[in-house]
Amino acid sequence: MMQITDLKEEQKILPIFRLGFRPFFLGGAIFSIISITLWVLLYRGAVNFSPYGNGYWWHIHEMIFGFGSAIVAGFLLTAVQNWTDIPSIKGKPLAALFLLWLLGRVVMLIPDLFGTTLSALIDLSFLLTVAYTLAKPILAIKQYRNLFFVPLLVLFTIANGEMHLATIYPQHVSLSYSGYAGILLVVSLMSVMTGRVVPMFTANGTQTTKAKPTPLLDRLANGSLLLATLMLLLHPLVGFVPMFFGAILIVAGIFQLIRSLRWRPWITLGVPLLWSLHFAIKFMWFGLILLGFSYIVDEIPTNHVWHLLTIGGIGGMILSMISRVSLGHSGLPLTPPKIMSVAFALITLSSMIRVFGPWFNPEKTMMFIDISGFCWLVAFGLFTFYYGPMLFKARKDGRPG
Repeated sequence: MMQITDLKEEQKILPIFRLGFRPFFLGGAIFSIISITLWVLLYRGAVNFSPYGNGYWWHIHEMIFGFGSAIVAGFLLTAVQNWTDIPSIKGKPLAALFLLWLLGRVVMLIPDLFGTTLSALIDLSFLLTVAYTLAKPILAIKQYRNLFFVPLLVLFTIANGEMHLATIYPQHVSLSYSGYAGILLVVSLMSVMTGRVVPMFTANGTQTTKAKPTPLLDRLANGSLLLATLMLLLHPLVGFVPMFFGAILIVAGIFQLIRSLRWRPWITLGVPLLWSLHFAIKFMWFGLILLGFSYIVDEIPTNHVWHLLTIGGIGGMILSMISRVSLGHSGLPLTPPKIMSVAFALITLSSMIRVFGPWFNPEKTMMFIDISGFCWLVAFGLFTFYYGPMLFKARKDGRPG
């Protein structure tokens, strides 16, 4: 049975700091709204500021290692309590960890505050601290199956470090490849987690039989993604072969497609928390396949196609999962506000407009970026508006968390 904090002690903690999902889901969602707003304004030339690196570097870095790392931290620090039956970080330690993440966002936006070196160290320290915090309960009960996420966070930090090195040694370290490695690491994490939970979520939500596990298919789907990620991470040492990379992405996408079909996405259309999840998975396999071809066929614009993964895949998966996890861990029924269906649809629309608008009508690129950004802002704005009050309140059932 889970060793839970005494309820009297729990009640002394502000609800927002009683479990990792609370500050990091809300903080990540709000930060994504701020970040996208600033990026669109910067892209338009409507504002002029000098973030760490430059505007382009800052946009890529902060959506992956700012927004993305917050959601990853919130999810893992919440899940580890379920995995190990050991209470997760909460109270003042959780508040301190959240402030470390927040400080990283501030110094990336205003690097002159502490200087570039200290700013980089603050930013890099966050995920390593999360990895240490995650590893402690897992190692305490020797649950090595879930230890996989610790080296994944270390790889995430290496990709982040390469992005920082790209600002100093651009002739040796590619900003794009380092950022893309971060994206694929998030996709890899999503791939592992969807393989564990989506069959169960789908069966429970539709009252149907759970799809049988396919360990070999899971290993192929996840392994091919990690291979592509390693190619990007190792590019300063061994170079980069676009056609080989593209072929691996296509194979990875095909494995994701086969796996997703086994989960029967068509039976989920009446359940928003399910169809939104399956739509994000669709963007994963479709994005990987099209992205793979973009490294082989010159006419396919690689820089645009990456947004199938970042907006539709990662953004869609995050919005769906944080909507579900926030309800479940707040002691509420898994029934989101009806308006969240609009939010889920807007993320899909945002991705499609961002990719295919500039591809087929490059003269209108700015307009498509505006529309795509607006869709993102409304989608995560709806989450913040409806879920924010929930995350600041104690669980409805009186349990810790």
